[in-house]
Amino acid sequence: MKFFTAAALAASVVLFPSAGAWARDLTVGLSASTTSMDPQFYVVGPNSAMARNIFDGLVNQDARQQIQPALATSWNRVDDTTWDFTLRLDVKFHDGSDFTAEDVVASIKRVPMAAKNSPSAFTPYVKAIADVTAVDPMTVRITTNGPTPLLLNNLSRIAILPAEQGETTTEQMNQGNGVIGTGPFKFVSWTPDSQINLERNPDYWDGTADWEKVTFRIFKNNSARVAAILSGDVDMIENIPTADTSRLEESDAIEVIKATGNRLMYLHMDQDRETSPFAKGPEGKNPLRSAEVRRALSLSLNREAIVDRIMDGQGTPAGQVVPEGYFGHDASLATDAYDPNKAKQLLADAGYPNGFDLTFHATNDRYPNDSKVAQAVGQFFSRIGVTTKVETLPGSVYFSRASAREFSFIMGGAAVETGEPSGVLGPLLETYGDNAGQGNRGRYSNAEFDKTLEEARRTLDDGARETLLKKATGIAMNDLGIIPLFFLDNTWAAKTDLSYEGRSDGYTLPFYVKAEQ
Repeated sequence: MKFFTAAALAASVVLFPSAGAWARDLTVGLSASTTSMDPQFYVVGPNSAMARNIFDGLVNQDARQQIQPALATSWNRVDDTTWDFTLRLDVKFHDGSDFTAEDVVASIKRVPMAAKNSPSAFTPYVKAIADVTAVDPMTVRITTNGPTPLLLNNLSRIAILPAEQGETTTEQMNQGNGVIGTGPFKFVSWTPDSQINLERNPDYWDGTADWEKVTFRIFKNNSARVAAILSGDVDMIENIPTADTSRLEESDAIEVIKATGNRLMYLHMDQDRETSPFAKGPEGKNPLRSAEVRRALSLSLNREAIVDRIMDGQGTPAGQVVPEGYFGHDASLATDAYDPNKAKQLLADAGYPNGFDLTFHATNDRYPNDSKVAQAVGQFFSRIGVTTKVETLPGSVYFSRASAREFSFIMGGAAVETGEPSGVLGPLLETYGDNAGQGNRGRYSNAEFDKTLEEARRTLDDGARETLLKKATGIAMNDLGIIPLFFLDNTWAAKTDLSYEGRSDGYTLPFYVKAEQ
């Protein structure tokens, strides 16, 4: 049967036609650095956002994470496990080579190779694919190992490269070799933690960008990023520091753009090791293995105060992994209310009436106010008797150490990359393995959760699948495999002669930045 076509989606596609190619350049201030130029290496926001400027998927996500045709113009679900994709004609890669089905085959097959040494790999997005073949130069057939209702969502995360780059390593791409896509901009150069330079792709299939050249500059320091937009050194910045939003809104030369975000800030804790390096009870063992202790920690948190006082209102307290309005959000699943007295009682019930010792690790340059939020969390824990020390580190050090499980209790941010819960539930909470739970740094494991999530992944009926996703979410939240904190708002500031539609994924994509003409 026909599943979706470009024509059927045309009414919902938001197009941004350009009146003509501009000679003007664009300089953008980013808040976090891209850590790799390999678009298939690491599932993390800055990398995924940068990849969207250079690469396309078979399908892409729009500003509200709805699936839109990209390198595939239509698709048919032949049966429950077979999908045929009709490819877009006359598309060229940045090196001038023609885009064909062989490029799709090679790109999907490259994902496991690119996962080597990845802190959070793309392999879960291709896990269900049993085979991918070129039926003809412009038709790709994907066979799955069972019904896979989220195939399109997953494929929106997989960048397509030329087949010739199928064996190109991450190390080679990080040196600037083989960074070749079909996207609106071509790769020019990358200086880690400093600057990325792109130039316009004049042959982009979706139109020509307004910008001949785009320079991304990294400003991890919030004050420096704000100063850059106020002084005119950059044309646009992302992730406005919450304390500076009002000041920027008052400027006649700057427009502030806001969008409800999909990024969940959460706490992850060591749940499988009997002894843990930074969490010790009086007997020396790991208290975080106790569900009562985890619930006590959650109840100790005044999420509303964190959002209001530290985030200046730019966020929403969270009790699950997707915000309200997303597929799979469970309105009946309450966010833990601030209740320090109950938290103390739960600690006593768990055998820790006098608390325990904890060192809490977090980033200090990755998320808005991450260091301040971490300090606040540590203070709330201390108030219920958990002697808490807070240590914050640069993301460049923190994430590799967290993945190596050098810590006991950490804070992270997870974006709803697929537009529905499984894209977070799987990486963060599924039992850790070669192709599962790659971001499960706490090693939470629940067989019923795993079974329910896997069933949801194989259920084609939307209503039944949503019920299963809510059930899986409920299991994990009852166990507190992670402790949700809040959803971040996404913000940008731009010169007033520019316009940009804020995105729920928080991506900064210059192709959609438009200049008054």
